Amino acid sequence: QVQLVESGGGSVQAGDSLRLSCAASGRTNTYAWGWFRQAPGKEREFVAAISRNGGTIHYSDSVKGRFTVSRDNAKNTVYLQMNNVQPEDTAVYYCAAEVKWSQTAVTGTAGSYDYWGQGTQVTVSS
Repeated sequence: QVQLVESGGGSVQAGDSLRLSCAASGRTNTYAWGWFRQAPGKEREFVAAISRNGGTIHYSDSVKGRFTVSRDNAKNTVYLQMNNVQPEDTAVYYCAAEVKWSQTAVTGTAGSYDYWGQGTQVTVSS
């Protein structure tokens, strides 16, 4: 059983930057990773995903150009660098891991992921 622990959330001003981290309890080189978020009263939505080899990355249109996902297999950690955050980015952010045979495939579907972190709150004020 893999355990995922997010960190790095907080309260910031619009235009600021944050870096979220997600540390896994075990080896991560067999996983594709995703970041999702859920705002109050809304459904969980896809933010970003990165493949096992890091060569395939997808972003939602709402964060493309502002957020960057990366992974460090040696540290069993995945990151979400959030630049120029806006009030609409306010949400609980979750990392998720999917066991993948493919080195290059990713998915933005929450139901495909096998393991989830507990979430970290990001609050952006204007």
